[in-house]
Order: sequence, then C-alpha cells, then structure tokens
Amino acid sequence: MAPRCGTPPEAPLRLGVVGAGSLGFHHLRIARELERVDLAGFYEILPERAAEVSRALGVRACASYRALLDGIDALIVATPTRTHAEVAAAALARGIHAFIEKPIAATLGEADRILAAAAEAGVTVQVGHVERFNTAVLGARPYLETPLFIESHRLAQFTERGSDVAVVLDLMIHDVDLVASLVGAPVEEIQATGIPVLTDSVDIANARIRFRGGAVANLTASRVSADRMRKLRIFQRSGYLSLDLAAGKGEFLRLKRELPALARPGAVPAADGAPAGERPADLAALVERIPLGAEPVEPLRRELESFRDAVLGGTPPVVGGGEGRDALATALAIEERIMTHVAHTRTP
Repeated sequence: MAPRCGTPPEAPLRLGVVGAGSLGFHHLRIARELERVDLAGFYEILPERAAEVSRALGVRACASYRALLDGIDALIVATPTRTHAEVAAAALARGIHAFIEKPIAATLGEADRILAAAAEAGVTVQVGHVERFNTAVLGARPYLETPLFIESHRLAQFTERGSDVAVVLDLMIHDVDLVASLVGAPVEEIQATGIPVLTDSVDIANARIRFRGGAVANLTASRVSADRMRKLRIFQRSGYLSLDLAAGKGEFLRLKRELPALARPGAVPAADGAPAGERPADLAALVERIPLGAEPVEPLRRELESFRDAVLGGTPPVVGGGEGRDALATALAIEERIMTHVAHTRTP
C-alpha cells in the first residue's frame, strides 16, 4: 500500500490545504508554524505552482486532494469559489473539519449542502472572513454600543485574482460580513448599483443596507482603483470610530464627559481669533481621541488559531458556516439589486 500523504495520527491536529495560490500560500506559511498543528501537506492543481510552493515552504505536495484527505483531521479550502462546494463536501463526508475561504460557496444551494453535510458529520465549518480578526476591529469592539450608521470603502487595484466573480463576492463581502457582525441585526432592505469596467462582471459597486432597528450601512467596493483603501467609519450616539483596516489601527472620538450640552450658547470652546457668531469649535477641547488597536498579530494567523481552537476545543467558530451563508445571501442580493438597477436605468 502506498504511504499516506500525511502525518502520524498522534499529531494534535493534522491539517491540509487545498489550493496554493496567493492566499493558499499564506495559509500554508502560517499553518506550518502553528502550535498544536501538524501540516500534513497540500494539493495544488497546477503542477508548476505546486512544485514552486513545496520548494519555498518545505511542505509536501500531494498528487490529488483526495489523497490529501486520507491523512488529515481538518482542511483549509483556498480554491476558486466555484470549487468550494465540491472540495468541502469531499472532506465533510469523511468527517474532516473544514475552513472555507470566503465566500463559503458560489450559490446558496451549495452553501446549504455544505452546512447539511457538516451537521450530519458533526464537524466544524469556519468561513474565512478575516476582517473579523483585524487588529483595528478587535480594538474597536470594547467601545461599540449600538451603531447607527456605518460607512466602508474597500478599494483595490486590478489583479486577475478573484476576477472569476463580481467585486461584491470578491471584495465587498468582507464588509458585508463585518458590518453585519457589528450591527447584530437582520437585513431588512438593500439598495445597490454598480458597473463592469475591466471584466464581464461588476468591478465597482455601492450598496446601502438597512438593518432591523434602523442602522444603515453604506458600502463601496472597487477593484479598478488607482489607490488602495480599506477604511471603516462607525457612528453611534456615544461617538465616532474611524478604522484603517489596512493599517490595523484606528481611533474613537467621543465628547469629553465633563462638557455640558453643546446646544447652550457659549458652551462650545472656540478657536482663537474667530469672529463672533461664526466661531469654529476647537475640536481638541471638545473631543477625546482614544487610539484603537490590539496586539499586533497577523489577522490570518489569528483566524487560523481560532479555527484550530474551535476544532480541538469543540467550541463554536468565530465565523461559523451559518454566518458565512448569511454573508453570501446578502452579497447575492446586492448583486441582484445591481442587475435590476442597471436594467432599469438603461436608455431604450
């Protein structure tokens, strides 16, 4: 019998990766360093890429993903979205826990099959919404109360990676999931627009989402921008949180607690030299600025550690399969609204 492409059964968690593209490479890079994890190997459909990654990281490349499944307890699915359901289903059918990169699947039907297979096998599914683990987001959570308005901008330069799907499933879905987790309420209404620029799919999109309870989010995503940007602004009654997700930091601006109501004349400290009646407020005198952040750990590392802990500890994952399905449902609804809007605004 040929030897298994894996590690001995005494390993704490035998982990494999399918897909060694740009993101899969980083999964492999981090997984090989994690405590209580033995990286069993990986499968990449392109032989030249498989050989390149194997040499660079010193990780064994398997002949097929099914051969990889023979020697693992958990699998990272980092393949193109259209293949998520096939690869995940093969793993789940063997009782293998699955980490599936976002989006969980290409369709809601495929997502439902993944969730049903995981429930039947009694295994964990975590979805790769990595922004949940962003240092800025972790630093902001202690100050979150009830967000009333959230605005996000996720702008990127064009690359072929991810261009097999529209920008909504490629980029905006990060913010769809993140905003839903911050608001903590169901979606009630979606308005959206977008256009293709360099591909046959939508390359730039804007969505306005209203949640039960009245919170509103305005999301913009582009993969045809000259500059990169990943920023999130959260407005709530106690103040305003500004997060730079790319830098992993932010700040919370709130009214200084000792100040009286600002509606009373003369309550607002003014900048020196301002004319009477048109005196701009001295922001530093009004507002307390609190830096936001957390221990500077790579978000993908935090994410994989959380998956490991969920599997080994039997606890719910930070982003479960159901939440991944919800994000997909909202993203697909945004795409549908975009198509409807485009159809209604075309000149006859």
